[in-house]
Amino acid sequence: MALWFSASAVVPQLRVEYALSGAQEAWLTVGVQVGFVVGALSLALSNLTDRVGAHGLFCVSALLGAACNAAAAFCDVPIAMLLVLRGATGVCLAGVYPPAMKLVATWTRRDRGLAIGVLVGALTVGSAVPHLFNALPFFGADGMPPWRTVLYASSVLAVLAAVVVAVAVREGPYATPSAPFQLRYIARALSDRPTRLANFGYLGHMWELYAVWTWVPLALLASYEAAGWSAVGARWAGFATVAVGAIGCVLAGRLADRLGRTTITIASLAISGSCCLLAGLVFQDPLLFTLLCLVWGFAVVADSAQFSAAVSELADPRYVGTALTTQTSLGFLLSVITISAIAPLRDALGWEVAFLLLVPGPIFGILSMWRLRGLPEASKLASGNR
Repeated sequence: MALWFSASAVVPQLRVEYALSGAQEAWLTVGVQVGFVVGALSLALSNLTDRVGAHGLFCVSALLGAACNAAAAFCDVPIAMLLVLRGATGVCLAGVYPPAMKLVATWTRRDRGLAIGVLVGALTVGSAVPHLFNALPFFGADGMPPWRTVLYASSVLAVLAAVVVAVAVREGPYATPSAPFQLRYIARALSDRPTRLANFGYLGHMWELYAVWTWVPLALLASYEAAGWSAVGARWAGFATVAVGAIGCVLAGRLADRLGRTTITIASLAISGSCCLLAGLVFQDPLLFTLLCLVWGFAVVADSAQFSAAVSELADPRYVGTALTTQTSLGFLLSVITISAIAPLRDALGWEVAFLLLVPGPIFGILSMWRLRGLPEASKLASGNR
């Protein structure tokens, strides 16, 4: 998953080399989001995961993603081709994350919420790794680390992941065929009220999540530089902000099975939404801004796995696959809006105002999950724990 933000993490370096506009900065991540949706839908329609096996698809996709990512650095491509390669990387990552979820599910039954939480935690740390590369002395932290080195290192990790899965991972004893994706079931997946509310909660979550992961590390760098603080310290803070979410994922995964899915999702959305409101107020103080960002990073992804778990528990078994694919696709497409909109807001009004754009997402998510909590069908969640 280091491939996801490998280019976004080196935006300051790419800005110098390519004279990037705000829109081009955004598209370094937006391209991955769009590519992921294309890949996810293609895999769902072809049912390729069941045909070739989840671990085989994971390995091939990780290797192809590593190649696309490295090509952006190796071939000295123009900015248009760089963005195309980011989209291709996103397509490949659709063959990594969903198959990994399926593999984990084949090894778990009672603690599946925790297991998926651990997996999303791994995704979170992987997404943070390019920011770590930006901070390590090995990569040239005294100045601007060479952006090509960061991309190469991310590709090496993806290759290592493919080797690990090829050698050590197989489907577990609880493997079952995936619920199929069928276009005719999309309307049913969205018309069923409990499933729709769980999806709405997820959309509120996704309105915020990837915009935070894309822009907060850059906001930290701007805050530190304005105060005369170390840029290396800002890079470490950016890495920590994303990576700390792994702890939130594992903790939320454990608690949601005991305290309830709506309880944990509402709490996470309330904390992260408060951080959206407060970020601008403390931006000028790097210490306070860093502390807030650590809380933000912890909460913003903690509930992620629980929305998918909720849909799998609420939806008619005949269209669980369709419901989950629809949820994921809509969420990643929605994230394109906020990722793209932050840059012009930042340029026009400053970082102090830009993150207010994210506030409606958590509010909408809280209201949706609160309504879901009051429905009789909510008793299906987490063995009766709403």
